[in-house]
Amino acid sequence: MKQKHILFDLDGTIVRSDPGITRGVQKSLEQFGIYEEPENLKKFVGPPLVESYTKLYGLSLLQYEKALEIFHEYYRSTGIFECELYEGIEEMLKVLSVEYRLYIATSKPEKEARRVIEHFGLDKYFTFIGGSDGDFNTKRSTKAAVIEYVLKSNNIEDKTAAIMVGDKVHDIVGANTVGLKSIGILYGYGSMEEFDKANYIVRTVDDLREMFIC
Repeated sequence: MKQKHILFDLDGTIVRSDPGITRGVQKSLEQFGIYEEPENLKKFVGPPLVESYTKLYGLSLLQYEKALEIFHEYYRSTGIFECELYEGIEEMLKVLSVEYRLYIATSKPEKEARRVIEHFGLDKYFTFIGGSDGDFNTKRSTKAAVIEYVLKSNNIEDKTAAIMVGDKVHDIVGANTVGLKSIGILYGYGSMEEFDKANYIVRTVDDLREMFIC
């Protein structure tokens, strides 16, 4: 790969994070008489939360704010660490960090993203950890805005030198909007149908690593 800057999504790309997220969402939906099993709430992993609550469950913005409060109460104290690294991820990051500069570009709030990365001791591999600055109507509430923020914060002006790696359509659309190439990964929470605009598609962590090893 000619790109020397690799931007990674976090949830569904670096960590399998659905247990903590879905349990938090489950608790928040119950306040509105909506009862779902965590398995049915994996669709909340990745996209901005406001989109999932309002479009998938029809909550108003006022209801969304209440749901978000309940979600955060659980997630920030307990759910944030109910996750695990995908097999082979740390080994891949260790190898790639020798030749590439690695970054996190996630829709998760930046402080929470940093807590997860530091929890697993992965911060030594990343040049920069970039996340959203809120959950709705903020400067970095979209994936495109987060990607642009990571690029600007690291003075990456040549967009042909960077590539985005993610597991959801939001990662691909965000990269396209900003002008980056993208890689859709199938070991996370996305599907092949979401990656029709991706430049590359890989199935496993090993496949992803091999793309960058010359």
